[in-house]
Amino acid sequence: MSSDTPRPKAPERRMRGFEAAGGLLRERIRTAGETRGFAVSRLLTHWPEVVGEEIAAQTLPVKIGYCKGGFGATLTLLVRGASAPMLQMQLPRIRDKVNAVYGYNAIARVILTQTAPTGFAEGQAQFTPAPKRAAPPPAPELLARAAASAEPIADEGLRHALERLAQNVLTKSAQRAAQRKADQE
Repeated sequence: MSSDTPRPKAPERRMRGFEAAGGLLRERIRTAGETRGFAVSRLLTHWPEVVGEEIAAQTLPVKIGYCKGGFGATLTLLVRGASAPMLQMQLPRIRDKVNAVYGYNAIARVILTQTAPTGFAEGQAQFTPAPKRAAPPPAPELLARAAASAEPIADEGLRHALERLAQNVLTKSAQRAAQRKADQE
């Protein structure tokens, strides 16, 4: 081999033993993030830490679009339609938190894109719903009235479904009556 012939690049040495998965995938994650405009992959990988658990449960960063000069980028967030009005009011706060990750005012605008809870087909973004509060059990007299109203039905499945429906209707009616009574006092 002559001295001016380039030598083939030696394969990258690997550590012995276990390696962190993040180290093995770091380059692929960076490349994928950069193709969608994410120069700082931390924005994707640590989204709940960046904006907080409450906002992260309702949003997902989709892309960052840069203008010609490279400053004043636009961050597009995926949100459920029902969450959009509340998140619209928090956009300045979200922008400030994201810019804190970049270390300068990289993001000038934040745009919300509304979607269904499962998200776009390419990402299948899953949103974590808020925990449901357990409703108090219905009063025994309401259960008895609901069972009596569905008693003549012969089909067992239909009878149970109608009994549950009657329980819900009677419970809501009782709650409304109690609320009206409380409002009058």
